[in-house]
Amino acid sequence: MTKEVMIENMISWAMEHLGKAEYIGWCLSFIEDALEESNEIEIFGGDSAKESCEMYSDALQAGLPEKGAFVFFDCLCPSEDGPVNWGHCGISLGDGQVIHAWNKIRIDSYQDIEKLTAVTGDHPKYLGWVSIERVLQQKP
Repeated sequence: MTKEVMIENMISWAMEHLGKAEYIGWCLSFIEDALEESNEIEIFGGDSAKESCEMYSDALQAGLPEKGAFVFFDCLCPSEDGPVNWGHCGISLGDGQVIHAWNKIRIDSYQDIEKLTAVTGDHPKYLGWVSIERVLQQKP
């Protein structure tokens, strides 16, 4: 299966969930499920968007995310012990648009995601993006 086919499968799967609330608080699960379920593969990521971003730090790129890239943000999230930087993430649709799980599955520009307000009052801070090729290197 080519990279392009995998990206189209992943984006189609994600778009089928647009507007749904089933992944609230589970942005990493959303992007991993989109890639895995649509392509019948398994990847290995971190336990949070922040941890996954750190796993891909060798390949993290700045600027406009390419289509199919995993896009990462710092973001404080609520926990029993107070706010924790679990981060936030989404899938680049190209042209700066990102599909991600926030209050529902939605599409925002990667720059506008920084204007969203988390439950903690924090705003996501763009960290960069990682190509699908690098994500696929994390297969178990």
